[in-house]
Amino acid sequence: MAKRISHDLTYDAPIEDVRAMLLDEEFRRTVATEQRALRSTVDIQGTTVHLETVQPANGIPSFAKKFVGDEIVIDQRETWTGDQADVHVTIPGKPGDMKGTATLKSVDGGTVETVDLEIKVSIPLVGGKIEGLIGEMLVKALKAENRAGRAWLAR
Repeated sequence: MAKRISHDLTYDAPIEDVRAMLLDEEFRRTVATEQRALRSTVDIQGTTVHLETVQPANGIPSFAKKFVGDEIVIDQRETWTGDQADVHVTIPGKPGDMKGTATLKSVDGGTVETVDLEIKVSIPLVGGKIEGLIGEMLVKALKAENRAGRAWLAR
């Protein structure tokens, strides 16, 4: 069981500016605020990004809430090489993860960041439902990141 999500984030800026933004700790803190994180930590060393954000579990269906509790800790690691990153996201202590890539591409003078992740939750019977729920939450988080990025680059 696994669910694949692919989402494009578009920016009116060259790849170099978008890459620099994605490797900026202050930008990543801005994204956490835009995503309404309760708490977050950001550590960027060169081209390696480590984010830990804590999101409220508000609005999560009861069948999923019993697995995650009142808060969801999200541990995200990105390793950038040129215009692509390997992405690995876990919820510590929970059975599942997300793995994939983020890729930057020049399009019509701007940049498109394509995030392509496979979501896997190893819980019998409800794993597929939880994967779908995580997929929906991921798309909302990426849309918030895109809003924050567009504002950041327009400054």
